[in-house]
Amino acid sequence: MPTVFLRMPSVMQMTGLGRSTIYRLMAQQQFPCPVRLGVRAVAWRRSELDLWSQTRPATSH
Repeated sequence: MPTVFLRMPSVMQMTGLGRSTIYRLMAQQQFPCPVRLGVRAVAWRRSELDLWSQTRPATSH
């Protein structure tokens, strides 16, 4: 199965988190780090984001 990479706008849409929150969680080692695709391009592995999402606690209102 090929690796799927997501850029920041897709990561924000998928997680519901803002850019600064994603980078803050990365600094706290609570969010997957991106991989470098090129000199000025980074992206996240979809599989790592799916795993991160599954480990989040479920809440009910």
